[in-house]
Amino acid sequence: MKKQLIFAAAALVMGVLAGCGHKPEGLAEKILRDPLMEQVDSMARAVISTGFNAGDGYGEVWIRDYNTFIELSMDVLPDVQVRRNLNVFWGFQGPTGDIVDGFIDRRNASVGYKYRYSDIEPDYAAHKNTVETDHETSLIQAIYKYVKKSGNTAYLQTEVAGKKVIDRMEWALDYLFQEKFDPAYGLIIGATTADWGDVQPEHLWGVEIDENTHYAIDIYDNAMLVIALNNFIELTSDKEKAARWAERRDELKRDIRRHLWDAERRKFIPHLYLKDSPFPATLDENAIYYHGGTAVAIQAGLLSSDEIDEANRKMLDNMKKAHAQTIGLTMYPTYPAGAFKGVGMYPYGYQNGGDWTWFGARMIHALVDNGRIEEAYEELQPMLRRVVENRGFYEWYTPAGEPMGSGTFRGEAGVLYKANALLREWARQQ
Repeated sequence: MKKQLIFAAAALVMGVLAGCGHKPEGLAEKILRDPLMEQVDSMARAVISTGFNAGDGYGEVWIRDYNTFIELSMDVLPDVQVRRNLNVFWGFQGPTGDIVDGFIDRRNASVGYKYRYSDIEPDYAAHKNTVETDHETSLIQAIYKYVKKSGNTAYLQTEVAGKKVIDRMEWALDYLFQEKFDPAYGLIIGATTADWGDVQPEHLWGVEIDENTHYAIDIYDNAMLVIALNNFIELTSDKEKAARWAERRDELKRDIRRHLWDAERRKFIPHLYLKDSPFPATLDENAIYYHGGTAVAIQAGLLSSDEIDEANRKMLDNMKKAHAQTIGLTMYPTYPAGAFKGVGMYPYGYQNGGDWTWFGARMIHALVDNGRIEEAYEELQPMLRRVVENRGFYEWYTPAGEPMGSGTFRGEAGVLYKANALLREWARQQ
């Protein structure tokens, strides 16, 4: 009798383990069946299929935005149009190899930028927000994504105004190392901005370097360069060039850790100033944790496994302290009121602590790439929910979740679509 009871109990346990209609849904199945992901994907495809400008509030095609939705563009728009936008950027490449921030139909060039014109692209006007140092790296990354997804390696050998695309990519890298490189630190420089932002504190608009600019080195620009170098090294067929650039990349990674990593606080410092800071001495700027730059640093392979986990924990903790909805919170704590002359840069406004899925989702990409699937899936959910709740993609959000800035923001659509794709790819392999 005892044996029969034991066998019966064992059979019951095995039945439960085998399923018997009560098996809990696994993470992979949950991801593959997630209706929220499907709905956001559908919305993203619809938005990207309508054009290439950054969003409703912007007429320009900006490379830092295009870099984040080019892969989705390839799914919903003709290849010739995707390549056309890349070539327009090459058509405006400067005499030292620099890349413009964006371009617009010259008939609509009415904003107060210092426009650049080109005989190669007579229908457009271009401009360069000179406070940024991510235009060259963004275009190289966009080219890499295009080539890897399309398999069109022949594009690298096509010519724009007599110069091959692959050579123009190297020319853009040369510009950064010749015009934006500080040999004392071994890192590239730019104007002081809030994390990955494009607004310096010295002006109301703040997009042009001038005599008031405080030059600084930050993690975002240099991490973007590491990624661009990785991309170029993989794409070039010239082994000698690949070896030379790999050496420069390794030196860059070493100097990033040496000069920008705060070992005591276990975080990247906001800025390494070449001279002085634009902020008051009473501000402990190194207490500020940059979410966006840290996420891109993880994508660049600059943090160890333990440091990735710690960074994610800090982002979640900062999110709770700020009463924000997602880890897309730009930074915590914010710069104090009045630190930026721009009226939109108040605490928790715009790039000074606003919640940007455009960068929060890149942390999701980084988590997936580093095997943190459960964390990635859970932390993605509030980003997806608010897109559906607000019936669209918005540039940024307040901590309370109010949508702000440009509507139909294509950068947000692109990074969410990719986050979903990465999670599904993992789930299908299980």
